[in-house]
Amino acid sequence: MPFTVGFDLDMTLIDSRPGIHATYRELSARTGAWIDADLAVSRLGPPLEHELAHWFPEERVAEMAAAYREIYPTHAIGPSLALPGAGDAIQAVRAEGGRSVVVTAKNEPHAKLHIEHLGLEPDAVVGWLWAEAKAEALREHGATVYVGDHLGDIRGARAAGALAVSVATGPYGEDALRAAGADVVLPDLTAFPAWWAAYAEGADSRA
Repeated sequence: MPFTVGFDLDMTLIDSRPGIHATYRELSARTGAWIDADLAVSRLGPPLEHELAHWFPEERVAEMAAAYREIYPTHAIGPSLALPGAGDAIQAVRAEGGRSVVVTAKNEPHAKLHIEHLGLEPDAVVGWLWAEAKAEALREHGATVYVGDHLGDIRGARAAGALAVSVATGPYGEDALRAAGADVVLPDLTAFPAWWAAYAEGADSRA
């Protein structure tokens, strides 16, 4: 079986903050509700509904989530950029004969729009999964490594029995990621290919 590596999307492979910021601003303009878009994009990771609950009463969260997702493709895809090293990280896995799967809390259609727009080439994309629930997809695809930026990504990797690799490109610094139990902490994905090559070589020698 080839190696399979899972990657989170937001703030791991892509910097979606500009697009999400624009979407929240548009949602605020349409609804008249105050949303601090700067604050919202500083804590990306959990499902959309978690953030909307800060700005709308519980009975309106589902409605606002639907409105946000309707707005999203127009406002969020274009401004969101690949983070440094994202494409190279996916290609590094492929170069060692492995597969990559994106596992994200973002809804799957929008995740695929981002990936297509940026020309990233994972082997599979799975959406709608957060924290420990990510283990479902990681186990299904046989992922032995999961790369993410959030503490929830560490929990997902642990639940799947995968190596938790963290990048400090999201809301947490390297020390916080280590303290939360990350097995490997990298400053960003530009450091991934060298780490992955060494890891894959070591795994081959252990097999």
